Amino acid sequence: MEPRTQHPERIAFLGLGHMGTPMARQLLAARHPLMVWNRTAAKAEPLVAAGARRAATPADAVRDADVVITMLAGPDAVRSVADAILPALRDGAHWVEMSTVGPDVVRELGERTGSRVTLVDAPVMGSTDKAAAGELGVLAGGDADGVAHVLARFGPVTRTGPLGSGAALKLVVNTAVLGGVALVAEAMALADALGLDADTARAALARGPLAGAVARAFAQDVHFATALAVKDVSLATRTARLPAMEAVLAHYETAASDPATAPEDISAAVTHIRDRITADG
Repeated sequence: MEPRTQHPERIAFLGLGHMGTPMARQLLAARHPLMVWNRTAAKAEPLVAAGARRAATPADAVRDADVVITMLAGPDAVRSVADAILPALRDGAHWVEMSTVGPDVVRELGERTGSRVTLVDAPVMGSTDKAAAGELGVLAGGDADGVAHVLARFGPVTRTGPLGSGAALKLVVNTAVLGGVALVAEAMALADALGLDADTARAALARGPLAGAVARAFAQDVHFATALAVKDVSLATRTARLPAMEAVLAHYETAASDPATAPEDISAAVTHIRDRITADG
């Protein structure tokens, strides 16, 4: 008797923003049957052209899925999609929540899913360039055994512990990165005030312990919106007393209050912070 062919899981991917779209492409490249949904339907068109199917609603997207992946903007978006998909999720499905929402929201979702669906929290480290290359760092909390091979399509997977631990570690990582980027902005403002050549100051910082933060502060061809930085730092400062990060939050909030800066990458916030400090001189 010939061995039974194991078919790839049917996957639903909800949320096709700057990160979601390249991540979904990794699944298409692995020949997974893929259903996609996005609030702005037009964003699904390139994936449909590449072989995905587009769902009209979140519920339609997940109804027949073995694995559901959500990559959304924040807690409000995740809760809204949860309201839509929970009645439609089939028993035994896996729901992988990859948005940056913090552990409280993940535990809330866990209570709502109960035992009929396996919820995994698996936010990622890295930006759009890493997503396109399949080189994100995946932080997986909860029982990820059933979806480990799917998560590996996005990059190396770190098992972080019980449900919610992936979301918790992502907050720690993002807090460090965003704090470092804001510190680089202030250091460059100090260099400006001291009359130093900006390129010389930047090169010196890049050779020191803040090298990674310097690289991210001036990165191009990647995207992490300044408005999302406000969301992430807010999640952190509501979780614990973080005086330095409260100051960082004020920086990002000011940058995000500018409609021209809010949707742009945090490198634009660096310029905004630096210029504001100089203007306030």
